[in-house]
Amino acid sequence: MSLLSVPFVGTSADTVLHVVAAVVLVATVGAVAIGFWKFHELPIHKAHSRDHHQIGLITALTWIGFIWHWVWVVAVIVAFVDMEKAIINLRDTWRHAPESQRAQSAANSELESSKTNEEAA
Repeated sequence: MSLLSVPFVGTSADTVLHVVAAVVLVATVGAVAIGFWKFHELPIHKAHSRDHHQIGLITALTWIGFIWHWVWVVAVIVAFVDMEKAIINLRDTWRHAPESQRAQSAANSELESSKTNEEAA
Protein backbone atom coordinates (compact mmCIF):
# COMPACT_ATOMS: atom_id res chain seq x y z
CA MET A 1 0.00 0.00 0.00
CA SER A 2 1.50 3.33 -1.01
CA LEU A 3 1.28 6.62 0.86
CA LEU A 4 -0.77 8.15 -1.95
CA SER A 5 -3.59 5.63 -1.93
CA VAL A 6 -6.60 6.55 0.19
CA PRO A 7 -8.89 3.77 1.41
CA PHE A 8 -12.66 3.85 0.81
CA VAL A 9 -12.48 6.61 -1.85
CA GLY A 10 -15.02 6.16 -4.60
CA THR A 11 -16.98 3.48 -2.77
CA SER A 12 -20.30 3.52 -0.94
CA ALA A 13 -18.37 3.23 2.33
CA ASP A 14 -16.94 6.69 1.58
CA THR A 15 -20.42 8.20 1.41
CA VAL A 16 -21.58 6.41 4.56
CA LEU A 17 -18.54 7.60 6.49
CA HIS A 18 -19.16 11.19 5.33
CA VAL A 19 -22.79 11.02 6.43
CA VAL A 20 -21.84 9.57 9.83
CA ALA A 21 -19.19 12.28 10.30
CA ALA A 22 -21.71 14.99 9.36
CA VAL A 23 -24.30 13.64 11.82
CA VAL A 24 -21.71 13.46 14.61
CA LEU A 25 -20.55 17.01 13.84
CA VAL A 26 -24.09 18.44 13.85
CA ALA A 27 -24.99 16.54 17.03
CA THR A 28 -21.84 17.77 18.80
CA VAL A 29 -22.38 21.38 17.79
CA GLY A 30 -26.04 21.15 18.84
CA ALA A 31 -25.19 19.60 22.21
CA VAL A 32 -22.59 22.29 22.90
CA ALA A 33 -25.07 25.03 21.93
CA ILE A 34 -27.82 23.59 24.15
CA GLY A 35 -25.39 23.14 27.05
CA PHE A 36 -24.15 26.71 26.69
CA TRP A 37 -27.74 27.98 26.58
CA LYS A 38 -28.75 26.05 29.70
CA PHE A 39 -25.64 27.19 31.57
CA HIS A 40 -26.25 30.79 30.48
CA GLU A 41 -29.88 30.67 31.69
CA LEU A 42 -28.83 29.38 35.13
CA PRO A 43 -29.31 32.76 36.92
CA ILE A 44 -32.86 33.10 35.58
CA HIS A 45 -33.84 29.59 36.70
CA LYS A 46 -32.31 30.18 40.14
CA ALA A 47 -34.19 33.48 40.48
CA HIS A 48 -37.48 31.81 39.54
CA SER A 49 -36.93 28.94 41.97
CA ARG A 50 -36.21 31.35 44.85
CA ASP A 51 -39.04 33.69 43.79
CA HIS A 52 -36.48 36.49 43.65
CA HIS A 53 -37.85 40.04 43.68
CA GLN A 54 -35.34 41.12 40.99
CA ILE A 55 -36.28 38.62 38.26
CA GLY A 56 -36.54 41.35 35.63
CA LEU A 57 -33.08 42.69 36.43
CA ILE A 58 -31.55 39.21 36.41
CA THR A 59 -33.20 38.39 33.08
CA ALA A 60 -31.96 41.62 31.50
CA LEU A 61 -28.44 41.09 32.84
CA THR A 62 -28.44 37.52 31.55
CA TRP A 63 -29.43 38.61 28.05
CA ILE A 64 -26.89 41.44 28.04
CA GLY A 65 -24.36 38.88 29.23
CA PHE A 66 -24.44 37.26 25.77
CA ILE A 67 -22.62 40.36 24.51
CA TRP A 68 -20.63 41.48 27.58
CA HIS A 69 -19.77 38.40 29.61
CA TRP A 70 -18.89 40.30 32.79
CA VAL A 71 -22.55 41.38 33.01
CA TRP A 72 -23.53 37.70 33.17
CA VAL A 73 -21.28 37.34 36.22
CA VAL A 74 -23.18 40.21 37.86
CA ALA A 75 -26.45 38.39 37.08
CA VAL A 76 -25.10 35.24 38.75
CA ILE A 77 -24.10 37.21 41.85
CA VAL A 78 -27.47 38.94 42.08
CA ALA A 79 -29.34 35.66 41.58
CA PHE A 80 -27.36 33.51 44.00
CA VAL A 81 -26.49 35.94 46.80
CA ASP A 82 -29.22 36.96 49.20
CA MET A 83 -28.41 40.67 49.35
CA GLU A 84 -30.46 41.36 52.47
CA LYS A 85 -28.58 38.72 54.46
CA ALA A 86 -25.25 39.83 52.98
CA ILE A 87 -25.87 43.47 53.94
CA ILE A 88 -26.96 42.47 57.45
CA ASN A 89 -23.86 40.29 57.82
CA LEU A 90 -21.62 43.09 56.57
CA ARG A 91 -23.27 45.57 58.92
CA ASP A 92 -22.87 43.25 61.91
CA THR A 93 -19.25 42.60 61.00
CA TRP A 94 -18.61 46.34 60.73
CA ARG A 95 -20.30 47.12 64.06
CA HIS A 96 -18.80 44.30 66.07
CA ALA A 97 -15.04 44.37 65.67
CA PRO A 98 -13.10 41.35 66.94
CA GLU A 99 -11.87 41.41 70.56
CA SER A 100 -8.23 41.86 69.56
CA GLN A 101 -9.07 45.02 67.62
CA ARG A 102 -11.12 46.40 70.50
CA ALA A 103 -8.32 45.73 73.00
CA GLN A 104 -5.73 47.35 70.75
CA SER A 105 -7.87 50.43 70.12
CA ALA A 106 -8.50 50.77 73.89
CA ALA A 107 -4.76 50.49 74.58
CA ASN A 108 -4.01 53.10 71.93
CA SER A 109 -6.55 55.52 73.37
CA GLU A 110 -5.13 55.03 76.89
CA LEU A 111 -1.62 55.66 75.59
CA GLU A 112 -2.71 58.83 73.84
CA SER A 113 -4.56 60.10 76.93
CA SER A 114 -1.52 59.45 79.14
CA LYS A 115 0.70 61.36 76.69
CA THR A 116 -1.76 64.23 76.73
CA ASN A 117 -1.80 64.25 80.55
CA GLU A 118 2.03 64.27 80.70
CA GLU A 119 2.23 67.16 78.24
CA ALA A 120 -0.33 69.14 80.25
CA ALA A 121 1.62 68.64 83.51
